[in-house]
Amino acid sequence: MAILKMTKTKNEKKLEVILPEHVAIIMDGNGRWAKRQHKSRIFGHKAGMQNVKTIALAANNLGVKVLTLFAFSTENWGRPQDEVNYLMKLPIVFFNTFVPELIENNIKVEGIGEIDDLPEKTRQAFLNAVEDTKDNTGLILNFAINYGGRTEIVDATKSIVNQVLQGKIKTEDIDEKLFQNNLLTNTLAEKANPDLIIRTSGEQRISNFLLWQSAYSEFYFSPKLWPDYTAEDLEEALAAYSNRDRRFGKIRES
Repeated sequence: MAILKMTKTKNEKKLEVILPEHVAIIMDGNGRWAKRQHKSRIFGHKAGMQNVKTIALAANNLGVKVLTLFAFSTENWGRPQDEVNYLMKLPIVFFNTFVPELIENNIKVEGIGEIDDLPEKTRQAFLNAVEDTKDNTGLILNFAINYGGRTEIVDATKSIVNQVLQGKIKTEDIDEKLFQNNLLTNTLAEKANPDLIIRTSGEQRISNFLLWQSAYSEFYFSPKLWPDYTAEDLEEALAAYSNRDRRFGKIRES
């Protein structure tokens, strides 16, 4: 595990905390934030998109290795059509605007979800960002877009069944490692499972997000709505994580 050193003032001792390598965030509260501003939900989504850059740069500066952001779920297609249309335009605006800065900060863009089912311009904007940042070696900014945890598990099961039917593997070869290797997060290798999952807006549910991968994740719930979530809030969550005793079902010897 990496160590995060935070100093509030020059006269205070540095506080060393254990830093999670993979942080995942359920970015919740854009609509409610907009309502408080007496604006449309679209206004909230735009503000939320702007905040992605802030938190991604903060995570990169703090030394987080992977930041997975729940950008659009498979269930979000059920929202009003004008809202969905706007949400599909946001990745185009985001990547056209921020990719140069992501490259400057050595951030690599990746993604999980049913990317091929996105509108063509949205899909292409995402794929272009992946291509443009593929050689970067810093933070992996991993977007979960058109993603659903149950769908991911069902698709992994189908893939394994097909491998058995094709004679590539035997039934007795199926174990947790093989199953995880058939999930969308397999490209993240040993960092596939988030150490810490943050949800903003005060809601306390997982919402079909990384269901397999979150088996032993630590959870942190912030009352802040996503557009109001700051780099300092992220540091606070990381500091709270460092105080958790992660035993993974075992008993730690004293």
